[in-house]
Amino acid sequence: MEHAFSLAGASLVALGSGALWWPEHRLLCVSDLHLGKSVRLAKLGGSALPPYDSRETLSRLSDDIDRTGAAMVICLGDSFDDLESAAGLPDPELRRISRLQAGRRWIWIEGNHDPGPVSLGGMHLGELTVGPLTFRHIADPAASAEVSGHFHPKVHLRMRGHSLSRPAFLLDDRRLVLPAYGSFTGGLRSTDRSLTELMRPGALALLTGPTVLAVPMPR
Repeated sequence: MEHAFSLAGASLVALGSGALWWPEHRLLCVSDLHLGKSVRLAKLGGSALPPYDSRETLSRLSDDIDRTGAAMVICLGDSFDDLESAAGLPDPELRRISRLQAGRRWIWIEGNHDPGPVSLGGMHLGELTVGPLTFRHIADPAASAEVSGHFHPKVHLRMRGHSLSRPAFLLDDRRLVLPAYGSFTGGLRSTDRSLTELMRPGALALLTGPTVLAVPMPR
């Protein structure tokens, strides 16, 4: 359910859930939770999604925190579908977040969907550097030793006559792009130009799921 690798000398683990685990710092990182997405879409009269997306996302996050014993959690931007969604989360979800934050350092990184502070616990930062790695929402093409999200990368493969489509981490020698952690968030194919231009030749895709599958990034 996990795949160990290194980036800029940091020993990291990609979890099958789509979370990143850094054992040295007891740091768990997730990106693009998009909490409140179903509620926002319902208000806009768009496609109806099951109203349990936030509950399901927080449940999986709770499982990852319990499993790893994380002392620090970084939410790498677009944690909420918009700032109104952050303010309008139901009380059970707000209480769940408070319980998850208790006793650990919690960092909200700003995203394009949630560009300002929210009235929840934890720190609110534009980006954060821990050891050799910088955590930000949107990749900086000129950067190195970078962990980012935003693109919701997804990989489509044909294996033994069957199609396989999963959210995926994208990894090269300079950066890691995390998959979207939130339920019902959709994804961008790794073959999209924005990703093929961002990731260097030789990049890997780490497909999430019950078994983390490492393959050359489809271009």
